[in-house]
Amino acid sequence: MSVINSTAVIGVIGAGTMGAGIAQVAAKAGHPVLLYDAFDGAAQRGLEGVAKGLSKLVQRGKMQQSDVDALLSRITVTDSLDSFAPARVVIEVIVERLDIKQSVFAQLEEICADDTILATNTSSISVTTIASKLKRPHNLVGMHFFNPAPIMKLVEVISGLDTDKDVANAIYDLSASWGKSPVRAKSTPGFIVNRVARPFYAEGLRVLQEGAADEASIDAIVREAGGFRMGPFELMDLIGHDVNFAVTSSVFAAFFNDQRFLPSLIQQELVSAGHLGRKSGKGFYDYSEQAETPTIKTAAPAPAPQNVTIEGCLGVAEPLVALIEAAGIKVSRIREGSGAILIGDTTLQLTNGQMTTYRADIARNSNLIQFDLALDYAKATRIALAPADQASPAAILKAIGLFQAIGKKVTVIDDVAGMVLMRTVAMLANEGYDAVNQQVCSESDVDVAMKGGVNYPFGPIEWAKSVGLVRIMNVLDNLAKSYGEDRYRTSPLIRRKVAGGKS
Repeated sequence: MSVINSTAVIGVIGAGTMGAGIAQVAAKAGHPVLLYDAFDGAAQRGLEGVAKGLSKLVQRGKMQQSDVDALLSRITVTDSLDSFAPARVVIEVIVERLDIKQSVFAQLEEICADDTILATNTSSISVTTIASKLKRPHNLVGMHFFNPAPIMKLVEVISGLDTDKDVANAIYDLSASWGKSPVRAKSTPGFIVNRVARPFYAEGLRVLQEGAADEASIDAIVREAGGFRMGPFELMDLIGHDVNFAVTSSVFAAFFNDQRFLPSLIQQELVSAGHLGRKSGKGFYDYSEQAETPTIKTAAPAPAPQNVTIEGCLGVAEPLVALIEAAGIKVSRIREGSGAILIGDTTLQLTNGQMTTYRADIARNSNLIQFDLALDYAKATRIALAPADQASPAAILKAIGLFQAIGKKVTVIDDVAGMVLMRTVAMLANEGYDAVNQQVCSESDVDVAMKGGVNYPFGPIEWAKSVGLVRIMNVLDNLAKSYGEDRYRTSPLIRRKVAGGKS
């Protein structure tokens, strides 16, 4: 398969926001682009939308008008698929219906050259299945962009069972030449992003369902401790619950009802009620003009301790020690121990995936309080605490006072296994490793995909490594024991790496 240079004609079928955006990307790279839509006037409107967006860049000094004019001149609106005959690559960006996609590609096979690459932007339909009705299935490949296409860097290059390796490589190289960050994946449900991202929503929904915290507080923990741009409930409201629930349901069904992808009854109720999020004016949050700003549960000021004892190594939470010392609190250390912060009779430990109440009972330590994971303890502005049911009010105040003294807002949640951020990160990493274990993609592609496709602050696999795979495995195992559900089974690849000393 020869290199697809910038003089090659690119065809785009579907001129909605995504299709028009892809046409813009290809034209910016220098390609002559053919833009088609089956609805009368839609392709012209798509081109006008591109022009409008580019004019704003000119106004902000991001582009020169001459460059905009040159880009737009390379996009030709067409009203017939027959005009796609000279296209080297044709990218389909139409409705997510298998029969329609197969019909369009079958027509293109009659119109285009035998070696024309046919690419589908599908996010949910099997590339193998789409190709199954074609005369030349080896020419079909997935080329999954993320919205908005001109901005988002990720492109998932999806190989179906019959996709020619050279075809996939050509699209990978083409994506890179367009300034994108392509990743390779096998055609399986959800590909990389829509598969690995499911726990981001699912674990927040589970914590909410169990009453451990409200939506606004969970979102705040995920943002302010985890470094995510949006919490799960904000993001689901933005995506639309009809869309998000449909994707989860599709992945769940495609994996033969694997409990790891089980949809949420809470979200199903929102969809049934028509509370679809921002687009309907109401979802987890109320978007009406008279709506009150959601209240984040933040602890009232508590006195700072004068001294603490660090028992053993805190692992990923070790940066807390320097923060405590910088706050003027006297720190003494005991070399031995399982990793804890002692304030008199109060013990603080990073969550290990167990309920604090259970962990306190096993340890015969009633004043145990677990704290949640943070992406960067030095930079995090909020921390979550989960006291054991046995813990005294005085013990809880000591824990709150310590974290407030080092500049953190504190959210005290009800006791729930794995808390908020730890269980979310552990499950994201688990799903990432399982995709690798099932030969869907590489470890690096998981991290590139999740950072480039959904703006995660850290790739799930590199995050798990920074926390420590032994700890991640223990968290998952403890979640599985707490719930007794197959949902939290640990990926065999994590166990293998821990056993092989690669943790």
